[in-house]
Amino acid sequence: MDSLLGKLSVSVLAQILENAFQWFVVVDKDSNILYMNEDYCRFLEVTKENAIGQHVAEVIENTKMHEVIKSGVADIASPHYIKGTYMLANRVPLVVDGEIVGAFGSVIFRDMSDWKKLSSHVRTTMERIQLNKEDNSYKEYHLVDIKGTSVAIRKIKETIEMIAPSDLPVLIEGESGTGKEMFAHSIHQLSDRSDELFVKVNCAAVPPELLEEELFGKLDVITGHLRKGRYQQADKGTLFIDEISALPVTLQAKLLRAMQDKEVVCMHSEKGEQVNVRILAASNVSLSNLVEEKKFREDLFYRIQAITLSIPPLRERMEDFTELLNHFLQKFVVQAGRRKVVLATKTREILQSYHWPGNVTELQNVLQAAVYLAEDDIILPNALPAQVKKRNALSFQTSGKLANILLDVEKNVIRDLLEEEPNKAVIAEQLGISRSTLYEKIKKYNL
Repeated sequence: MDSLLGKLSVSVLAQILENAFQWFVVVDKDSNILYMNEDYCRFLEVTKENAIGQHVAEVIENTKMHEVIKSGVADIASPHYIKGTYMLANRVPLVVDGEIVGAFGSVIFRDMSDWKKLSSHVRTTMERIQLNKEDNSYKEYHLVDIKGTSVAIRKIKETIEMIAPSDLPVLIEGESGTGKEMFAHSIHQLSDRSDELFVKVNCAAVPPELLEEELFGKLDVITGHLRKGRYQQADKGTLFIDEISALPVTLQAKLLRAMQDKEVVCMHSEKGEQVNVRILAASNVSLSNLVEEKKFREDLFYRIQAITLSIPPLRERMEDFTELLNHFLQKFVVQAGRRKVVLATKTREILQSYHWPGNVTELQNVLQAAVYLAEDDIILPNALPAQVKKRNALSFQTSGKLANILLDVEKNVIRDLLEEEPNKAVIAEQLGISRSTLYEKIKKYNL
């Protein structure tokens, strides 16, 4: 650092001092001004020559520079009332060899309203960063990210495009793993609130006793500090309530009041806060069934279900399967840093015939693991989880003579083992036959 400063001329250092901060002042250990830049002098209506050498309190009203020197503690982003207005200022002690030799002061904002006038985009970005830090699963999705051209998916996309610009609440129902959050994101991104926050809360992931604070916030009665809940954080934006079926009945009533009154009352407080939020809710079980079972409030159900998107499970839209399969395969190949990975024909057939109880999420997880387990850039059936490779009990012909049915079963068993195990000696041992008999059957079935 010393060598760097030694290379700078006095004129260059002067320019840095004049432009590094909008307003700043440097004082010695006796609080006498050593330096003040021109902009600050003009504001204070004093010349630099007259300011330098004077006690800082004689030039700057309500200054705390001398207090910082005395205490040795920095005073950061502190309100400073000067010439009829509040400003934000930093005051930092200067220490050399363990001794305070002076202090440095700078004005961050010349007017406190400057802080309030920070661009909406910057404030939103910072809030989003904070939310992302709290929730590492945060991602942004758009309508184009939803893959599939089946009739069901096309109809849902068309509905989203129609209702997204409104402020109507939307209920998204579908099994776990169908991608309900992606559909919620798509609604937000196409709405007039897209520049504001998309805030989510998963009712099933938060302990019931903590859910009210997480959703509506809490007032510390001792310190007076207010911790905003997800509802308040989503002001002017969108609140996505996932697994709303897990919301306790008492909080269902509070959510309904907040939606109706557009006002939130946090825990331990009697004062309401006006909040403008669009509600998107998701559930992996039928809320109408829960209403009939008296496990979900009927009035809240009717409030959020005016527009309902029913996301079909993957097994009911298998016409989209090839597109999804190829999309995820390419995605994970790139992520794994591999040049090319392809699916063996048999592997593709197994994936196509599987019933996918975990839906699109399960497909992603299976393919991601398979890419890493692929040998020679080919994903063989042995790279798939056991539950995916299981055959249905009726995966062979059931009509015709028994002898032909048994031959068909034998052929399929040997074919599947050959695709999973390259060592024929191991296969013969598994089947309890000699290697010569195995070779005869391979030749017989042209495998």
